[in-house]
Amino acid sequence: MNASPVIQTLASLVSINSVNSSYEGGPGEREIATWIRNFFEQRGIEVWEQEVFPNRPNIIARLPGRNSSRRIILEAHTDTVSVQGMTIPPFEPTIADGKMFGRGSCDTKAGLAAMMHAVASLHEDGIQPPCEVWLAAVVDEEFSYRGVVKLCEGLTGHAALVAEPTGLRAVIASKGVLRWRIAVRGKAAHSGKPHLGINAINHMARVILAIEEDHQRLATQVHPLLGPATVNVGVIHGGVQVNFVPDTCTIEIDRRLLPGETVEAVLAHYQALLDTLKSQHPTLDAFMEPPMLTDRALETSADSEPAQLANTLLTEMGLDGTLCGVPFGSDASKLSHQGIPSLVVGPGSIDQAHGAVEFVELAQVERAFEFYRKFILRFE
Repeated sequence: MNASPVIQTLASLVSINSVNSSYEGGPGEREIATWIRNFFEQRGIEVWEQEVFPNRPNIIARLPGRNSSRRIILEAHTDTVSVQGMTIPPFEPTIADGKMFGRGSCDTKAGLAAMMHAVASLHEDGIQPPCEVWLAAVVDEEFSYRGVVKLCEGLTGHAALVAEPTGLRAVIASKGVLRWRIAVRGKAAHSGKPHLGINAINHMARVILAIEEDHQRLATQVHPLLGPATVNVGVIHGGVQVNFVPDTCTIEIDRRLLPGETVEAVLAHYQALLDTLKSQHPTLDAFMEPPMLTDRALETSADSEPAQLANTLLTEMGLDGTLCGVPFGSDASKLSHQGIPSLVVGPGSIDQAHGAVEFVELAQVERAFEFYRKFILRFE
């Protein structure tokens, strides 16, 4: 391949099937973890494995800094989503029209390759950066983010860059997420005598309408970078067959959280909503199940050292240095909660992530390498 080293590494990463093993047929991250570890070992850079699940380790590489008391974390995930529905070969990295195609090319192996070469190039040039640098290639971001949770155990740092596709914008805010189920219990009966039963689907319709009406309230809570919080009823299950009065119905809800909102307070609000409905409809038996997924929102101060440096560097590079927010989540929120000022910045567009035709613009990958290297050199 007639391409730069960072693009060659990206091609190698894309060619490895690292679909998260929580998805059907996914082999997990073992093979790509070994490849990344070998990349650093062959260059004489300190590297080790951190086991998260059996045979699914984080890989951490370390570059010593002049000030060993300060640390930068470069973080990117090694797993991808499923290849189901893709209309291109997922693991055959193809270059056309200045883009590389393949699963993970955008989310988020492009950023990972750029970070790897930013670290390796400094080592090869014999440059010791101002601060110690850790590059963490972590597992499981696409399912339950156990990789970054393991990484954060006892971790300290003064800046973190997380390589999600942001079009090389510096992201300082992102929404959190809460996913849970609400179930309604009814009473089964023959459809010829529906008055003998309690229709769980009818009652769930009341619940859904109440959630939709309550959604209007969220429009009054607007974050300057993220807009309003949102709620979406994405899945519904109910009934057995058409001539039965259904005795159960369940919905799954996705609620996006703003900085400052807590899971406990949001769940309490929806419980109060159900309690009001129950008082209005005595036969309505609805209850909330424990959350399936929770993740805090991210909000890093625009005045923090990492944010200010990112703004300066991107502007100097002729890119848009305006600090911004995004509606999707990432590992950055966990690093931020650990007390490390964290930014999300990487090549590619979130519009291509998880897509049937996933790709990344190669020029952005090269600029990402340049940005990460400059950040390491300028953060003191």
